[in-house]
Amino acid sequence: MTEQQTFSATALAIAEQNDRFRTTWGADFSVPGQIVMTRGVADLSPAAKAIIMQRVQTFSVFNEDNDPYGDHTFGAFEFEIAGNTYSIFWKIDLYDRDYCMGSDDPANVAVTRRVLTVLHASEY
Repeated sequence: MTEQQTFSATALAIAEQNDRFRTTWGADFSVPGQIVMTRGVADLSPAAKAIIMQRVQTFSVFNEDNDPYGDHTFGAFEFEIAGNTYSIFWKIDLYDRDYCMGSDDPANVAVTRRVLTVLHASEY
């Protein structure tokens, strides 16, 4: 059985939307949302933040451990720069249009807003 056959149509629709949002770093306006980072990530060097952005955009290692629902809402990776190793998490939360609560229909981009948060693993 393939991964696509094991998840619901709703999860697959959300995964496709999350991937469009994440891989375009929010530039695909058909999937509205915001991208935020914690203070710890914001305090990293511009070069480190550029690496993080590229790694989040190109992340493709979804598996049973980090994506049990098949909706591509979480990823984790490590990278090294200037002799320091960083463990980074990213996650996507699905809110209503006002960013007040969870979306009633997360597969519907007309009523759902995404928030992609980038953080150090230690900040989770």
